[in-house]
Amino acid sequence: MTPNTSWWDWDHAAAVLPKLLLEGFKVTLIATVLGTLIALVLGLMVAIIRRSAPKLLSTPFTWVVEFIRMTPLVVQLVFANLVLSPYVDSTLVIGIWVLGIHYTTYMAEVYRAGIDSVPTGQWEAATALSLPRVRTWRAVVVPQAIRNTLPALGNYAISMFKETPFFVVIYIPELVRVAQQYGSSYFRYTEAITLAGLIFLAASYPTSLLIRRLEKKLA
Repeated sequence: MTPNTSWWDWDHAAAVLPKLLLEGFKVTLIATVLGTLIALVLGLMVAIIRRSAPKLLSTPFTWVVEFIRMTPLVVQLVFANLVLSPYVDSTLVIGIWVLGIHYTTYMAEVYRAGIDSVPTGQWEAATALSLPRVRTWRAVVVPQAIRNTLPALGNYAISMFKETPFFVVIYIPELVRVAQQYGSSYFRYTEAITLAGLIFLAASYPTSLLIRRLEKKLA
């Protein structure tokens, strides 16, 4: 006979775990991976524009970036969903883009710090060799900047993973949302929410250890 207590029921834990893993975690993982790819690509583009574009262009661009970064992610999700839902069929697509663009602003700052850390001599050597500006960025600056920023970028990717529960405000069935739905159906929240938290821990903690090892290796 399965033991049962007032605060924990193993039958409910066994029943909710497959739903959390197959439904909620899948959505959370997809949102994190695609959101991270968006932020990595757009973040690099933003950093290069802010670093090399004329002030007439870079100044208003900076204002937009700062506005996005200083606005809560929850507000951005709700606003984007209200505006875009008539035109975009998938709420998940909206959520992924909002998450990716929000973290673009953070990763752009990381990239900018990485670009600034490239020794001045590298820029001077590229100029002395008469390398085109695009090739200087592609072959000299960007590879060194990315190498210097990998640990920080990885930490932001973990932060994105842990912030996917904010998708609950636009009713995306990610990990926490699935746990809440199960709890409301069976009036048992403890097992579902606890297991959701443990899944987040099991996914994020080993990743953080790998990033720490990478940081020490690159130091």
